[in-house]
Amino acid sequence: MSKIIFDSGISLDGFFAGDNRGPDNPMGGVSPKIHTWMFKQKAFWKNINMDGRGEEYGADSVIIDDVFARTGAYIMGKRMFEEGEVHWAEDLYKTDVYVLTHEEREPWVQKGTTTFYFINDGIESALEKAKQSAKGKDIRIQGGADTIQQYLNAGLVDEFLIHIAPVFLGIGIRLFEGIDKDKYDIQIAEVIPSDLTTHLRYKLTRK
Repeated sequence: MSKIIFDSGISLDGFFAGDNRGPDNPMGGVSPKIHTWMFKQKAFWKNINMDGRGEEYGADSVIIDDVFARTGAYIMGKRMFEEGEVHWAEDLYKTDVYVLTHEEREPWVQKGTTTFYFINDGIESALEKAKQSAKGKDIRIQGGADTIQQYLNAGLVDEFLIHIAPVFLGIGIRLFEGIDKDKYDIQIAEVIPSDLTTHLRYKLTRK
């Protein structure tokens, strides 16, 4: 049975992205600070069709491979899609991706197995379609922060993995801004230390 998950990097002070985001400035320019651990891993570059980069191994790479392997469909917001569309390699996701948007647009079928569908009727509609695509694998709420917050506040998330980078950003978009604090019972399922980040896995049970 599919789980609804997200997997995100944040700064020590809780920021998911910087300000002034856009296609020319994805994630507000903070990705190199938050995702240093990931960019060093061969597993990351392999899974986004850019094999040959990276040098690290170990627990970090195992986590990356596991998240890609368990994901059967993705959901993202329009802003994340617009920031990534001009940069992403063809067939990056290798499955169906559902984009939350008010724009009506025909599916974007890429070479390979990636198709982007543009959903105009809400988060639950996107989730039901993603479940059909996932075929029992997990559904990853890819981002951005607002999209993750919507699914959290709707009580629809089963598990998430946070990678806390040892940096302060001071300003930007917080991942957990405006979260309903009474929605879930939260259990720490796993803590995985690394030289570059701290991985924390949480399991959520809706109250």
